Amino acid sequence: MKFFVDTADVKDIRELNDLGLLDGVTTNPSLILKSGGKIADVTKEICNIVKGPVSAEVTATEYSEMMQQAKVLAKIADNVCIKVPLTLDGLKACKTIRTEMNRLVNVTLCFSANQALLAAKAGASFISPFVGRIDDIGIDGMELIQEIRQIYDNYDFQTEILVASVRTVNHVKQAALIGADVVTVPPATLKALVKHPLTDKGLEQFLADWAKTGQSIG
Repeated sequence: MKFFVDTADVKDIRELNDLGLLDGVTTNPSLILKSGGKIADVTKEICNIVKGPVSAEVTATEYSEMMQQAKVLAKIADNVCIKVPLTLDGLKACKTIRTEMNRLVNVTLCFSANQALLAAKAGASFISPFVGRIDDIGIDGMELIQEIRQIYDNYDFQTEILVASVRTVNHVKQAALIGADVVTVPPATLKALVKHPLTDKGLEQFLADWAKTGQSIG
């Protein structure tokens, strides 16, 4: 499974990338706003840190304007992945960006298996189902991941399932069990994956016993 971090905070991205755990980054207009920087500057800095795909989202809603923005975003760096919304215009833009620009495309704001099917038909590199937001309305978001996995396997679609709107470490585990290709998580959630009370307790005991030996290594 690939780990993407869902942030535009360059400090967090650099820290996680240095750990060797990061395969890519996803951003959106809300995260760019939170960063306080200009989209071109922030995206370029992120692309210089991370070798994998960095999703940068168009803000237009009509096809022609989406394509204009996609061309601008594509010039920022070779590893920019163009992010488009799951609308008819977004799917049309996805098809054009993939076939004419030969760039990766992340189709975002997916909330149904039918939408995911359309994105795969349009040639999306990634589909981003929002599991947390589905959970918020009283439906199990991970059921959607299972449905998409089955459909994509049925027809051998190459679109990668990028689980988004991840709220808990359990979302990550469930996505991995289902066979999702990617999860994109906030920095705090990614760091939390390493935590377990028995690990902390065991390390504390080992260090206490080691201190009693009076030895040192090196």
